Formats: sequence, structure tokens, C-alpha cells
Amino acid sequence: MTRLLVINPGSTSTKFGIFHDGEAVFLRTLRHGEELLSLPGLKSQLPVREQLIREALEESGQDLASLDAVIGRGGLLHPLEGGVYEVNQDMKDDLESCRYGWHASNLGGVIALSLAKSIGRKAYIADPVIVDELEPLARLTGWPAFSRKSIFHALNQKAVARRYATETGGAYEDLNLIVAHLGGGISVGAHSGGRVIDVNNALSGEGPFSPERTGSLPFLDLMELCFSGRHSLDELKNLFIGRGGLTAWLGTSDAAAIDRRIEAGDEKARLVLEAMSYQVAKAIGGAAAVLKGRVDALILTGGLAYDPYIVDWIKERVSFIAPIKVYPGEDELAALADTAGRALKGELPIKTYRKEGP
Repeated sequence: MTRLLVINPGSTSTKFGIFHDGEAVFLRTLRHGEELLSLPGLKSQLPVREQLIREALEESGQDLASLDAVIGRGGLLHPLEGGVYEVNQDMKDDLESCRYGWHASNLGGVIALSLAKSIGRKAYIADPVIVDELEPLARLTGWPAFSRKSIFHALNQKAVARRYATETGGAYEDLNLIVAHLGGGISVGAHSGGRVIDVNNALSGEGPFSPERTGSLPFLDLMELCFSGRHSLDELKNLFIGRGGLTAWLGTSDAAAIDRRIEAGDEKARLVLEAMSYQVAKAIGGAAAVLKGRVDALILTGGLAYDPYIVDWIKERVSFIAPIKVYPGEDELAALADTAGRALKGELPIKTYRKEGP
């Protein structure tokens, strides 16, 4: 039996909960206003968010001393293989200093460590977005100065892959799976031997377009736009990462609203949503080639996996590859609790983070 406090900080909220042997017994989402979000840097937000968590737990009668461990959402660190890591001083230093970039998820491990220390427990993170298990072949590009990077929805992809393995009586490490995470960003990973040996960089412009991101773009057209003088570098990043894809084509990232437009006869909406699904299917086909056609199952997950249009269009094109399992949604707190719980029970190793360089 394990009792865990799980913390997932976002840019405008902090989600946390207590899980008893994998079941949620307390969940809370704190929405943050400008008074918190305007604080400069990560270190100034840390004590405020931590105190808000403590107050919410105290008000609800949750006893910190009853916990076995605290787990936080992993932030931006140097590339790591997947799994569960204890939060140590090296990790705390890299997260607090934002050595590898600023993101609200950096707060997760540091808050978890502070809370865990206060009750004499340990803190962990699991499967952060920078999980990198790419095969050497998958890293090369056509220009030696550039290499492919692994940034994707590692937490949810690995959680649903392990869930599928458990439900089918197998071991994740013995399966070849293709997992497509369909959310605000889209990532399609080839899982083999418990590792994601190839996956599109879901943040910086690879793979299918998504509700908010452009995905891959024609290279020469992109170069001409970059040197046109019409946009600054920051403007282009915002356009391609936050206002691309469905948002650029249809003015919204809300798939349910687009479904309603399709049902009302909007052919442009149908074409764009089907084109996104078509690109996901192509990426799944590419992942099947990575696995040499030996695929035990295809898994569709993420918020868009609730959408029947998207799921049906993808299934229509890829069902010949392998059986398809759909796990709609993305419950990051439950995924963190499940992964950490497996590690504390000895089913997964607990790994050590070591700082790179000086």
C-alpha cells in the first residue's frame, strides 16, 4: 500500500492530489491570478505555490505525515532515459536555475522535495518531457550541425503503454507498441523493449500539425518567411507553437466546436480536421516502419482521442497495422501516481540524476 502526494504545476494553475494505492482520495486545482504569475522567475513563485498547497491540504484535513512519498511533474533537465528519479541536490540545482529552460513544470520536483523533506520522506519525478531514448539512426538529420531531439508527451505515452501491457497480461518491455498522443500537441512514438526508440519532437516543429502547433512545414517556404522581415523570432515561435494548426486554419483549437461546424455542413472544417488525422496516420505508418512491421498494438490517447471523427479517420488508415486500443484523455496526476507507485513496489527501478558538465 502506498500513499502519495502528487504535484503537477502548470503555467496558470497547480494541480495536486493524494493517491492511496493508485486511487485518488483527494484532488485539487489551484488557479493562479496575475499577482502570482507576475512574480519574476521560478524561485519567487516557489514559496507561494508551496504554501498554497500546504494550506489546501490542511484545510481539507489531509495529513502530510501519512504520506509515503511525494512525486512532482518532471521539468526541463538534460536528456534522460525514461523512468522514476529521486529528486536530489543535482536535480534541484538544475531545476531551480532553469539551466535547461524555464517551464512551470520545473517547480514540480523542487516543491515535492521541500514537502517531502519536511516529513522525512523522499521526493521523485517520473518520465519528464525531455525523456530521450532515441536510437542512433533516429538522431541524424541531413545537416551535421543539427540532430533530432526527443521532446514529447513521455509521461502519458509510457503510462498508457504500461497500462495496456498490464491489461493484456504482458510486460511493457516485451512489447512493440505505437502510441499516438493527441492533444494540444501531437506526438507519435515507437516503443520497443520498454524504450521510445523514435518519436517526433512535438514542440519544435516535427510531425503532424495539431490544434495549436504547425508540425512540419515546407522548408524553403519557411526560410523565406523567416527572412521576410514581417515577423520577429519571438513572434514566429508564438505563431508556430501556440497559434498554428487548427487554430491557424479555423480560428479555434476546440475540436468539439469544429465537430459542430462539420455537422452543420462546414466542408473546410471537415477537410482541415481530416487532414490533421491523415498526418497522424502517416506518422503511425512511419513508426510501423521503424518497428519493421512487428507491432503488437496501436494506442490512441490524449484529449482528442475522445473525438469520434478523429479516431475513426485514423483507424480507417492504420487498422491494417495492428489492433487499436483507445485510452482517451490525459490524467497526468494519475499517471505520476501509477508510475511512482510501481517504483516504490519494486516493479520499476528508482534512478539517480547526475548533473552534466560544470
